[in-house]
Amino acid sequence: MIFNNTTANKTAELLLQINAIKLNSENPFTWASGWKSPIYCDNRIILSYPEVRGYIKNAFAEEIKAKFGTPDVIAGVATGAIGIGMLVAEVMDLPFVYVRPEAKKHGRQNQVEGHFEKGQKVIVVEDLISTGGSSLMAVEALRNEGADVIGMAAIFTYGFPVSVEKITEAKLDVFTLSNYEFLIEQAIKLNYIPANALEDLKEWRTNPAQWRK
Repeated sequence: MIFNNTTANKTAELLLQINAIKLNSENPFTWASGWKSPIYCDNRIILSYPEVRGYIKNAFAEEIKAKFGTPDVIAGVATGAIGIGMLVAEVMDLPFVYVRPEAKKHGRQNQVEGHFEKGQKVIVVEDLISTGGSSLMAVEALRNEGADVIGMAAIFTYGFPVSVEKITEAKLDVFTLSNYEFLIEQAIKLNYIPANALEDLKEWRTNPAQWRK
């Protein structure tokens, strides 16, 4: 999934520098999936730092072109990837759409907001991939609307086997700017993680669905 090791290290370093990575073993975070976790990656914070968001949008654009060529449309997954997806579309001078978790209950009842033509090649942009469920629902929604989803690009992935299996089943080509392994490596170098927290992170990563249950 990692396309460029230099980019992976730099992205992890930037996420740590802006405190996008939150650690709390005593009062773990609860994800939408119901999993308990000692770590939370809040990539929305990137938008508040011009230099960091500039690096991320340019890294996305460069690596999307290198891996997929130039798509017809960039799609962001609501809500976390709307902002970063728009930035990527802007720097690549491409149309942008975004995908809701489900269709609206009123108005036009859209799930995909924005305009694209059936058959156009679409790259989905995500802020992060955890279990992969919400990301792949967005891909399915786009495909149901006639999009040719040629791949997905995300800032970060935890690399859980469940997400890898789902992505493989969906026949989706995915790359991420960084991942859990690069993040931990950079965190150790920067003394970001206390020794006791590191042990919790290692234990959690082996079986996140059952950790602290």
